[in-house]
Amino acid sequence: MAHGKVTITVDEYSSNPTQAFTHYNINQSRFQPPHVHMVDPIPYDTPKPAGHTRFVCVSDTHSRTDGIQMPYGDVLLHMGDFTELGLPSEVKKFNDWLGGLPYEFKVVIAGNHELTFDKDFMAELVKQDYYRFPSVSKLKPEDFDNVQSLLTNCVYLQDSDVTIKGFRIYGTPWTPWFNGWGFNLPRGQSLLDKWNLIPEGIDILMTHGPPLGFRDWVPKELQRVGCVELLNTVQKRVRPKLHAFGGIHEGYGIMTDGYTSFINASTCTVSFQPTNPPIVFDLPNPSSS
Repeated sequence: MAHGKVTITVDEYSSNPTQAFTHYNINQSRFQPPHVHMVDPIPYDTPKPAGHTRFVCVSDTHSRTDGIQMPYGDVLLHMGDFTELGLPSEVKKFNDWLGGLPYEFKVVIAGNHELTFDKDFMAELVKQDYYRFPSVSKLKPEDFDNVQSLLTNCVYLQDSDVTIKGFRIYGTPWTPWFNGWGFNLPRGQSLLDKWNLIPEGIDILMTHGPPLGFRDWVPKELQRVGCVELLNTVQKRVRPKLHAFGGIHEGYGIMTDGYTSFINASTCTVSFQPTNPPIVFDLPNPSSS
């Protein structure tokens, strides 16, 4: 890896991820084996190797946590969409669920369904589209101004990072515009500005949505929906050991590019059934520098 700062610019295919995928696959074999391939999740009863930390990855639980069988692990990562609409009652229920889990640490980001966590979204909603999310529109500002403070049983990350057990973890909720939900931004420079906030030296990146080409295929639309700039940021600049996300329920599963492991941990299926099992992933503990 060359020294010196790598600058990511808006990709020429930014606005058309399906075309971007085809272009880079044909011209650069960017998504081809042997480097890029699917990975089977490890069985829950696999012994954790010495000197490792076990991460348990879930996402898109959408207030449907009651029946989820949670495996053994050290650190829980939840990549957003833990509610339907970000209602304070839903956030409290999710926080209660977190409180009953045995993990030493729990790290959570928001997704596009956590409407109340996106202050700009709420300001706009109150001004105009009263009927689209009536239960959210009815909330008074004091109900949701400090909604993330309801998450007392986890570390909540929003364009920020935390170091846990020596791992530097960064979390960010933004996704490409899709039907005008929370934390939606146009593809291109707007999203890249957010990705540019991710520091180098991150071990684990948590985003709500996928990068281009990794668990981002939507069969019904025959389209790739991952973010090209996020992929370029991950592969060319940040290079985390693990990039965990959700957002695209159809994309559940694990891939690797030979350096970074990519986990789409969407718990809910495309029909919003919470039947995709949590994914466990072991990482060697960082050597204390």
